[in-house]
Amino acid sequence: TELKTRRQKPGESLQALAADVKRLMSLAYAECPMDVRESLAVQFFVDAIRDEDTQFCTMLMDFTDLKSALAYSMKCETSKIASKISMHARPIRIEDNADKRKDEKFESLLGALENFLEILAAGKKSAPRWNPNMTCCRCYKRGHVQLECPSDSSRWIMGLLELRDPGSATSLPTFLPPDFQFR
Repeated sequence: TELKTRRQKPGESLQALAADVKRLMSLAYAECPMDVRESLAVQFFVDAIRDEDTQFCTMLMDFTDLKSALAYSMKCETSKIASKISMHARPIRIEDNADKRKDEKFESLLGALENFLEILAAGKKSAPRWNPNMTCCRCYKRGHVQLECPSDSSRWIMGLLELRDPGSATSLPTFLPPDFQFR
């Protein structure tokens, strides 16, 4: 009677159920032929399966040995679990804003790099940096040094030529005192 009333317990695996059914079969039907015992074991195993879908699928296959019935019922149970997981799975959301921000950042970096390469190719220096503590020796303005002076270099050379003319007092630049003399 224990074999006829045996049901799969919650959390019990199909392998454990099949092993228990096989043990009970060998105790209850020890004198029966092996093929009859296997056929009865399959029937008791199928009846003991807790999940109705797995039970029905295994019963429809009409197995003659317990090992095949166990293997098939495990496949049914696994496919059912896998289909439940896929039913509850949600697609991954991809935020377009993150991609746009990355693209914009990449484009700005690429633009800065292209600008830098153009400056290097042209042989120019980068834009002068403004420093309030520095005074230019060329134009005597604060904020830059002579190498980075924004004034036109041709005017500077002309200013030196005018400055070297000792006969003309009006040729001195306005930033030099009137009594300044060259030696």
